[in-house]
Amino acid sequence: MKITIIGAGPAGLYFALLAKKHERSHDIRVIEQNPQGATYGWGVVFSDVGLAFLKDADPEFFAEFTAHHERCDYMEIVHRGHHVQVHGNHFSRTSRIDMLDTLQRACEREGIRIEYGRRVEDVGALAADCDLLVAADGGNSAVRGQYAEHFRPSFEKRRNKFAWYGTRQRFHPVSLIFRESEHGVFIAHSYQYSPTLSTFLVEVDPDTWRRAGLDRASEDESRRYCAQVFGAELGSNELLSNRSLWFEANIVKNERWTHGNIVLLGDALRTVHFSLGSGTRMAMQDAIALQRGLAAHPGDVQAAFAAFEAERRPASSSFQQSAARSLDWYENVAGKLHLDPVSFAYDYMRRTGQVSHDDLRKRDPHFTAAFDALRATDR
Repeated sequence: MKITIIGAGPAGLYFALLAKKHERSHDIRVIEQNPQGATYGWGVVFSDVGLAFLKDADPEFFAEFTAHHERCDYMEIVHRGHHVQVHGNHFSRTSRIDMLDTLQRACEREGIRIEYGRRVEDVGALAADCDLLVAADGGNSAVRGQYAEHFRPSFEKRRNKFAWYGTRQRFHPVSLIFRESEHGVFIAHSYQYSPTLSTFLVEVDPDTWRRAGLDRASEDESRRYCAQVFGAELGSNELLSNRSLWFEANIVKNERWTHGNIVLLGDALRTVHFSLGSGTRMAMQDAIALQRGLAAHPGDVQAAFAAFEAERRPASSSFQQSAARSLDWYENVAGKLHLDPVSFAYDYMRRTGQVSHDDLRKRDPHFTAAFDALRATDR
């Protein structure tokens, strides 16, 4: 089968790798518009559940991929300066560039051609020249845009503002820091992803953002302002920029996932908000499901697409519903700041409706016992 993949992100590269390993006769090439090594952002984080899918799909690649990950088995929620630890939450972190480099090397070992620095102008001609065209070209997918009338995408722009930074301050646990300032509430999502660097994502509601003058600030002025807000956590370390511009979360859905021999994958198909840490995981699970569909229906692209959708639509819908509830929680967090640190952390852990009190008790009996004791005192 001749397979062309647009986009050398985790969805496209991982699908290419799995498909080639399963069927060596596949002729696979990947087309990426950006130069090799060009990536924006800092680290990526996986839960133990997310990593289990990768291990089952390809144990050999899993071992290579996770060899140098940073790991921890707890998270911290920081409220009013108090650090509340919640254990039983296993996370594995790596840099985005290392993840893509590992995928690229694995693909090239299998004989997969990756063409960097090439923009696709005529998707139709490309689709006509292959058996399967995988559109894994990200949240701003040009393929989806060209065939928008068929895919019928919908977009929901959320209200809070975000800026991605890095820092040399090492946040070993995945840390959520809620800081009240004179202008309003600032939130930091932070985690160490290498021996020397951490991701530091700043979130703020639009009214606070404007009151702080960030709507008029330059990229560097914003960076210095946020470093000052979180000075207690950053210590002597500064925030580092990498096109760290303010943006809003744009939630993408598609009514249809395929068109002819074209299929959407990863962020081109659907975006999942980073407050759940599941975007890369979802993209790679898409790749696993699409490869399974092809393996179950060799030579029959339409049957493979049907199998792919049957497996992934329920999970996609469930994750996006959880992400919407998580976004709602963050956007309304000002109304929860009256809670004591333990109750605040408990409310955070149950924000999606997917985690019950019993689930939390199994993960961390000490944390739930502390919450139960507070609740008993309040009665």
